[in-house]
Amino acid sequence: MDVRQTPRRQLDPMRVVATIRVLSKRIEERFPDADLVSCCRELLRVGQEAKHRANWIGRPIIALRAAAAIGIAMVLVALIVTLTRLELSARPFDVVILVNLLEAGLNTIVLLAAVVFFLVTLETRIKRGRSLGAIHELRSLAHVIDMHQLTKDPDRLLFTGASTKSSPSADLGIFEMSRYLDYCCEMLSLLGKIAAIYGVHLQDEIALRAVNDVERLTTGLSQKIFQKVMILHGVVDRSAQWSGGATVRDAA
Repeated sequence: MDVRQTPRRQLDPMRVVATIRVLSKRIEERFPDADLVSCCRELLRVGQEAKHRANWIGRPIIALRAAAAIGIAMVLVALIVTLTRLELSARPFDVVILVNLLEAGLNTIVLLAAVVFFLVTLETRIKRGRSLGAIHELRSLAHVIDMHQLTKDPDRLLFTGASTKSSPSADLGIFEMSRYLDYCCEMLSLLGKIAAIYGVHLQDEIALRAVNDVERLTTGLSQKIFQKVMILHGVVDRSAQWSGGATVRDAA
């Protein structure tokens, strides 16, 4: 079997961005005056940035690793020097000197080891901070997308009643509202894919948990919107029964 024909096992950031770009055009063509258009453009920008940020996270920080290597070498040199001085001074009448040398050597080793630990973990902390900031941005954008669909209530198509001055506009029919809600679901799904792009390059447990939280958030919000879509489908089915088979979607 040709290896080149095997399916990819990792998300391709370029394809995710391309999918978001097509979705943005679909929304703009269907709802040119809706605020959802600018929201999807923001999603596209975040997706493009995610590709570069994820690549940065995956690359090693050479300067920090070099500093950590130097620190490790200093610890080893300090240990060797301490052992050598202890060997030269290990006499029965030099107990006090021996204790002083041992204490000084251990203090030096502990201090250098702390410096090495700081340098070794500094790269992880820097990348964790960058990734958590980007993931927090995704979480905020998910709530923004959810805000756009809050007033798209299928009940307004099922029940008639007098509107108030503060009531949201009811300018969408069944088909348009269904498409609008579908677009929101797609945007949330793609937002989860962007979070997964970060997960591919992250080895930090805290950052991976944040990625999983975003994916669970987008899945939960999508399920809530999908319930509205199912209500609309029920309206279409009942309309088809009343009209003798011609669905509202066909009429639109």
